[in-house]
Amino acid sequence: MSRDLAAFFDANAARVRDELFDFLRIPSVSARSEHDADTRRAAAWLQGALETVGLRAETIDTPGHPIVLGERREAGAGKPTLLIYGHYDVQPAEPLELWDSPAFEPTIRDGNVYARGSVDDKGQLFLHVKALEAHLKVRGTLPVNVIVLAEGEEEVGSVNLEAFIEANRERLACDAVVISDSAMFAKGIPSILSSLRGMAYFQIDVQGPAGDLHSGSYGGAVVNPAMALARILATMHDETGKVAIPGFYDDVRPFPDAVRAQMRGLPFDEEHFRAETGAPALGGETGYTVLERLWTRPTCEVNGLLSGYTGEGAKTVLPAKAMAKVSCRLVPDQDPKRIEALMQAHVARVAPAGVTVTATHLHGGRPWRADLGGPLFDAAKVALAEVFGREPVVTGEGGSIPVVGDFERVLGAPVLLVGFGLPGENAHAPNEWMSLENYDKGMRAMARLYDVYGGSR
Repeated sequence: MSRDLAAFFDANAARVRDELFDFLRIPSVSARSEHDADTRRAAAWLQGALETVGLRAETIDTPGHPIVLGERREAGAGKPTLLIYGHYDVQPAEPLELWDSPAFEPTIRDGNVYARGSVDDKGQLFLHVKALEAHLKVRGTLPVNVIVLAEGEEEVGSVNLEAFIEANRERLACDAVVISDSAMFAKGIPSILSSLRGMAYFQIDVQGPAGDLHSGSYGGAVVNPAMALARILATMHDETGKVAIPGFYDDVRPFPDAVRAQMRGLPFDEEHFRAETGAPALGGETGYTVLERLWTRPTCEVNGLLSGYTGEGAKTVLPAKAMAKVSCRLVPDQDPKRIEALMQAHVARVAPAGVTVTATHLHGGRPWRADLGGPLFDAAKVALAEVFGREPVVTGEGGSIPVVGDFERVLGAPVLLVGFGLPGENAHAPNEWMSLENYDKGMRAMARLYDVYGGSR
């Protein structure tokens, strides 16, 4: 990268790290109402940070948590407009006792910063803010027109963001979108994300008798909702690991053989992956590698179960009800609404007599696959190669970022997903961390990206 920008990052390394830590100290947990004031405080803090670096910024209320919008458009009509998206809300920190240091007190260990939100997504969002600052402090201007859009509801399904984008499509009009909310393939290997799985998330409720019953007096004569639920869940896969819901794979668009070959050429160690999870063995759909299962195949997973007595000792009850949370990860071109209809039809078909069963679709998001061509992707390859000293690889992601499809659909702009997390960073778990080296290199790479992309016209 250019010497003037590199000198800025060298001279300001301690300050930009301290500012990130101030951001991380705000417990902006969007899922918990007791943190609503903290979430609003994080939005106000981010607005102030954008204004300090030289953007015009505001906090915009939604029916839920606010959106922060920053803009700087002085580069002019001859330069592209880049929209930078991220989120300032974080996952709950519980269970707190499993953290080695307080979740909202950033702590450095072995070159990593440990804190909730460090990598998902405060750290990755903030490195863009500092990359913009480097240009404005050193050169007094930006090489591109910029919109920064940060929401406070990503961790609860971005429930108000799509409507905001729809209502503000003219103000948000841009040539491209860049998002850093993902991980590199491995340490030292910069990565461009090419696909995301979508989501269809359900709650399955089984109701039996009006209340819990004595299992000796009623067991064998009254259908047990917990057993009924277990039977329903057992029908969702066949012996090869495929989802057995009829019609589930009808809309799956296969990944090209060349893409699958590239995935198989990545330096992936299945045994290391297994050891990292702590699982005794890996499993899944037969006929596919681990990476193909994670990146290219849909799934159906039980996320939680609740029924009957689960306390210490014995209480011999036949439970009145049972509940399961079930998520389906989707791949192109599966539609969450279509999966909703298939799931509900399947559950109704296999539900045993003697209980009432409902499958409620709680939320969903469409899958996404990138077209890895054009000025933005070319600029990313140049910037990442210069800063990391090697060419980036193209990867997939098993998780979901629902807003990606909304940006492409509403704004008609290509989306670049380039993240600086690392595998095993515990993004939704205790001891979440981000590599401080990647935080620094991420700032430098994004500053260089703006330069290269700005010169594409």
